[in-house]
Amino acid sequence: MPALPACLLEPLWDQFAALLPVREEFVVGHPLGCHRRRIPDRTVFEHVVLALVHGSGYERISTPGCSDRTIRRRLKEWSRQGISKALHALALDAYDRMIGLDLGEISVDGCITKAPSGGEKAGRSPVDRGKQGLKRSAACDARGVPLGIVSEGANRHDSPLLGLTLDAAQEQVGMLPDTVNVNLDRGYGNIKSRALIAELGFTAEIARKGMPAPIQASRRWPVERTHSWMNGYGKLRRCTERNGRVVDFYLYLAATLVTLRMLIWQARSHYRWDGRPTSRRLK
Repeated sequence: MPALPACLLEPLWDQFAALLPVREEFVVGHPLGCHRRRIPDRTVFEHVVLALVHGSGYERISTPGCSDRTIRRRLKEWSRQGISKALHALALDAYDRMIGLDLGEISVDGCITKAPSGGEKAGRSPVDRGKQGLKRSAACDARGVPLGIVSEGANRHDSPLLGLTLDAAQEQVGMLPDTVNVNLDRGYGNIKSRALIAELGFTAEIARKGMPAPIQASRRWPVERTHSWMNGYGKLRRCTERNGRVVDFYLYLAATLVTLRMLIWQARSHYRWDGRPTSRRLK
């Protein structure tokens, strides 16, 4: 059974392949002088998607046609080139043209997951007995489309990541509208966060401390739902990557898949034909 349905995998690969640089079939200037064919990018890409969905180690998903070393080596190349971030920007542009991003209401929140191998984006988790953890801060529009993502150690507070997350969202979608209302939880209820929102010219709806309320009572629930969607990918729930660029590669690849799923779901109701085919009885 494939890791992703064809309606997601094929358009994802088409855009991904368009961003890849042109490479020769044989490695030119190999130090050993060999002429072994390079593993196709499509083959490695399918293994990377498999690792993202299931969260398995590369040794477990490797095949005779694609070794674990090849997966790691190609991942480092793609992460240095920033392909997944550019892919996410293309998915956001397609969603904006076909459905339309609702940037008037933006919600921001952080999510802590496991990072047992440590690494550049890991820190002591305050909710997991001090074990190594990863925090991702995400900004979403009013429907929950992920706009920008910032990754740090689990010991980082949500409030200092607010400015970086909004900058990442603006980098992905371009200029934000002049009137933006940012929906935040109680962790952002401090002077620095309010001053940052005022400096950007936005308004903020921040949950008050000491007043418990269900999450459905505010417009903050889309980002919580988006975090739960992204936690459906095994590589994000338990990230074993130590390279910070590779961690961001997987985060933006998962955000691209979430955006594509929402695009397909919204397009079902936005693009319907007027008339339905009528059945004719054969005579």
